[in-house]
Amino acid sequence: MEFLLALSPILWLVIALSVIKMAAWKACLVALAISLAAGMGFWGMESVRAVESVLEGVALACWPILLVIVAAIFTYNLTLHTKAMDTIKELLTSVSHDKRVLILLIGWGFGGFLEGMAGFGTAIAVPAGMLAGIGIDPILSVSVCLIANSVPTAYGSIGIPLVTLANVTAFDPVQLATFTSLQLGVLTLLCPWLMVIVTGGGLGALRGMAMMCLGAGLAFFVPELALSMFVGPELAVVAGAIVTMGTIVFLAKKFPVNDPEYAMPSHEGAKITTAKAINACLPFILIFIFLLFTSKLVPPINSALSTIKSSVPIYNGEGGVPYTFMWVNTPGVLIMLAAFIAGSKQGAGFGEMLKLLGSTINGLKFTMVTIIAVIATAKVMGYSGMTNQIADTAVAATGTAYPLIASFLGSVGTYITGSATSSCVLFGKLQVMAMQSPTINAPPDVQAWVAAANATGACAGKMISPLSIAIGSAAIGVKGADSQLLSFAVKFYIPFVIFMGLVVYFGQSLVG
Repeated sequence: MEFLLALSPILWLVIALSVIKMAAWKACLVALAISLAAGMGFWGMESVRAVESVLEGVALACWPILLVIVAAIFTYNLTLHTKAMDTIKELLTSVSHDKRVLILLIGWGFGGFLEGMAGFGTAIAVPAGMLAGIGIDPILSVSVCLIANSVPTAYGSIGIPLVTLANVTAFDPVQLATFTSLQLGVLTLLCPWLMVIVTGGGLGALRGMAMMCLGAGLAFFVPELALSMFVGPELAVVAGAIVTMGTIVFLAKKFPVNDPEYAMPSHEGAKITTAKAINACLPFILIFIFLLFTSKLVPPINSALSTIKSSVPIYNGEGGVPYTFMWVNTPGVLIMLAAFIAGSKQGAGFGEMLKLLGSTINGLKFTMVTIIAVIATAKVMGYSGMTNQIADTAVAATGTAYPLIASFLGSVGTYITGSATSSCVLFGKLQVMAMQSPTINAPPDVQAWVAAANATGACAGKMISPLSIAIGSAAIGVKGADSQLLSFAVKFYIPFVIFMGLVVYFGQSLVG
């Protein structure tokens, strides 16, 4: 009975979003109300502590999470407004006439870049729309983008899922990012091969593409792992995607693939000068530079900016610590600064950009409510003892085999909410509590390893999330494609989540 009551906010979300089809923001507000009722009514949480836990959730949601999301989506919208995205599309589609190469370049490389920079569906909607726009079958366009969008999801929107996971678990984001890259390593290397196989409907599609697939996989994984280990999650996928696009372009020009079966009509337009290309990519170039030079790789700048902060006690109950606001050295501020500088260079006026920022915020208002409600719910569940109850029951049912299901729980969180960030909020702390239980009593490194499994599981859940599929369908304008896309995605989700469970379970001995 206690377990079901502790799980009631999560069960409600499953029913509300999957069965009733209630709007996510409404469902999450009800989940918050349920968590408050259970926390105060059954677990004896004082009303003042309940209010404080909600306020701490609001603070975490607004700064830095929503700040990053707004800044990232605003940057993307600005590239649409200034027509810079049109130039980027022309650059990409002029690389090759082979359908398989274009799918890798746009779906895997550019899609990964958009996930790292913006996230929240842009990495499915934009590449799928581009692929369908150049003549590739619309359903195929979304299908390959669902595969491509899986492994970068943990690093979406400048690494915000992993940054959030670090906040809720108190582990080092660099350690979590490194573990996530290692857990996803094999699947990252396999993704390009799977996309090409799906493109051609069988292994025959790999003919002449072995070097391209191998290069695309390695070019993504190696920089991602390196940035994760030495910088953190913010730039890992962005760097991997940039190197991947460069690698694919180099291989396409140096070792062109000319298979008539996969030939596409020419899409070459007017020649794009280097200056125009740099100007179009300027927002993303500046974001990369700003985040890199304010990271721990440049200690003087990082240390100086990190002193500009405020620590505020919000939750004053047991386990509460002052919440710290980093006012300058936080990705959202740096992304916003880069966007305004680049937008000005591209011809957008300051007032024009402010208006666009306002419309971006307005377009995200329901997303904001959803994230605030989810994080507040997680805080209430954590401080009241509900999360601990779920963890104890899960460990009692699985024992030391718990790491086998850690990724699955992460995938459920993303399936429900459509967001890896929300999944990390819902289940991140639970994963750690489970590993801290007397039955397992894992050392800190193993706890962090299993916490990272929540982010890797979220990558699997993103493929089958109704939100991802709905975004893909909308991007190609095909009605009734949702069930077809879900049937396709499930075939990849099941082996993905099983494989991740085995990686997490057997990998813990290496980490420990």
